[in-house]
Amino acid sequence: MATQSSVRSRGMELLISYKHNPSVEIRNQLVRLNIGLVRKIAHRVSHQCAEPYEDLEQIGYLGLIRAIERFDPTQGCAFSSFAVPYIRGEMLHFLRDKGSSVRIPRRWQELQREGQKVREEFTNNQRRSPSEAEIAQQLGVSVQEWRDSQLATQNCTPLSLDATVSQQVETPMTLGDTLLDVNYQSLQRAEEERQQLHSALGELEEKTREVIEFVFLNDISRKDVAKQIGVSPMTVTRRIQRGVEELVSLLRPQIA
Repeated sequence: MATQSSVRSRGMELLISYKHNPSVEIRNQLVRLNIGLVRKIAHRVSHQCAEPYEDLEQIGYLGLIRAIERFDPTQGCAFSSFAVPYIRGEMLHFLRDKGSSVRIPRRWQELQREGQKVREEFTNNQRRSPSEAEIAQQLGVSVQEWRDSQLATQNCTPLSLDATVSQQVETPMTLGDTLLDVNYQSLQRAEEERQQLHSALGELEEKTREVIEFVFLNDISRKDVAKQIGVSPMTVTRRIQRGVEELVSLLRPQIA
């Protein structure tokens, strides 16, 4: 039957094969089959941040591969719905972790390396830690320059967003909790909306949901979808229209 050769069936066959016998060849086929999904998400995220679309797309493929490796075909979940959080999550992690590197003058880097050697040798010989003046004297620099090099090194060390800044009644407050990131908040709202949409999709009739996922998530044309599932393009259009109306009805109370 035509339904057996649909895009979903082909993808599921590959996913089952990969689950039983993982191989780079099958994984690459699955990646190619879901390129449209990655590109769609990268396109949307690129409009909410300053990072280039190309970088987000490449990061998205990492999330897609993670989803392929973790997907269990026996759970009865559509792979596209399963993969979206992995793809989007990988992009969000990339945006959160990406930052400019702080570089310090080479001379101060060398001073820190030499100062560490002086400290270790002095401690071994004198059985005590040297003062800053003693280290500076051994290095042949002023105490102020030695202190400046230390301060630069400390400021160059990145702080973890998980570092505790205060202790609440039950849980600690981390540095990340205190930061206000407008772009991240926007992405977070988008993720909440995606989860609401995913929940609403799960309430649609199976054939209607299938067509919507093919067209809007997998970026397959209505004509191609009609050929794959063995119906007319008009039937595909009607299912999409009916599904969109139902989604609007389901999502309206949540939006309100």
